[in-house]
Amino acid sequence: MKVIFSVLSAAVIYISPAVFTTGHANTPELDTLTVRGIPDVQNVSPQKDGITKAATTLLRKQILAEAAWAMTQKPVTITDASSPRSAGGKHDFFSEADYFWPDPQNPDGPYINRDGLTNPDNFVEHRKAMIRLSKVIGALASAYKLTGDEKYVTQAIIHLKAWFVNPETLMNPNLNFAQAVKGKFTGRNYGIIDTIHLMEVAQGMIVMEKASVFDAQTATAIKGWFSAYTNWLNTSKPGIQEKMVKNNHATCWAIQVASFAKLCNDQPMLDSMRVRYKTVLLPNQMGADGSFPLEMARTKPYGYAIFNLDAMTILCQILSTPENNLWEFKTADGKSIKLGLSYLYPFIADKSKWSLKPDVMYWENWPVAQPFLLFGANAYQENAWYATWKKLDHNPQVVEVIRNLPIRHPLIWL
Repeated sequence: MKVIFSVLSAAVIYISPAVFTTGHANTPELDTLTVRGIPDVQNVSPQKDGITKAATTLLRKQILAEAAWAMTQKPVTITDASSPRSAGGKHDFFSEADYFWPDPQNPDGPYINRDGLTNPDNFVEHRKAMIRLSKVIGALASAYKLTGDEKYVTQAIIHLKAWFVNPETLMNPNLNFAQAVKGKFTGRNYGIIDTIHLMEVAQGMIVMEKASVFDAQTATAIKGWFSAYTNWLNTSKPGIQEKMVKNNHATCWAIQVASFAKLCNDQPMLDSMRVRYKTVLLPNQMGADGSFPLEMARTKPYGYAIFNLDAMTILCQILSTPENNLWEFKTADGKSIKLGLSYLYPFIADKSKWSLKPDVMYWENWPVAQPFLLFGANAYQENAWYATWKKLDHNPQVVEVIRNLPIRHPLIWL
């Protein structure tokens, strides 16, 4: 998954990028981690900063390679592609519901649902463009955090302006036409989950906006877009419907609102999301054993359990402060994010232990380097969780995995 938008309860010591190696081979072990160039390094506690430093060393080469690619890219926004099936205009995001297919009994009629089975003929160009934006901004922000070189910020601003400022190419701040279903809906509240990929864009801007090349007028305009979208999420019919869904969709609504509110410094909204996590999301979605029953009942229970735990963990990362630490919050009947992590971790470390049926699609593609492993390891000093995260795939290429992995540049969250 700052996936983390907020400050963790444990302090993090900033280490100059120069102290890290450029490859993956010599990643320090957490129990013997040392830092060159810092006095009294033996007194630096791995429990406070070891996981962050080790992750930085591990990912540095990949980050700089991704940033080099991003430096060569021109903006691609939703105005570069359109679908005749969209009821919206040029500046309106459009996507189609993944699990809806033509009816064999009525090929020209309304689509029918096949849960868990993705229709490959759906329009996905706007979604792909948004994921590409998150990759560009995430890579540039990560490289800027590592190096301090403002060339990465200059390039990021070009893409941010194209999406959120320039009248010719911007996206309207709503999702009225997302996850449409042919013959049934021109858009659905469930489509709001598509913009989870804007979270890394918002967090990337938080990392970069204090750079000298980031002018105040541009920053204000971009924040204005995210503020308008946050307002739409909270006041529109689709936004309110999504907020009230009982499963992962409500969690993903909340992480977006929290993320965008963090960028805009909307403290009342952040406070409301903390209350919602404590009183609605965690107690209503988690079972007594730490599982998520509504996700486990799906045709892809393994993937959905991972996805919702990622989202819950991201919410803790965004919202936690020293004064209000969601990592330590526990309901009266014992539910907590740590319980959720402890429940699912054995099935991540050893997938063969999974006792339910395999997912109907993409069973072989999970898990990857899930944000909940890194953030949870950092919050609870669980080195085994970090070790599992370290060995998993940090650069997945399967489109469905990427779609369900909104945090792919974790260093900007730490």
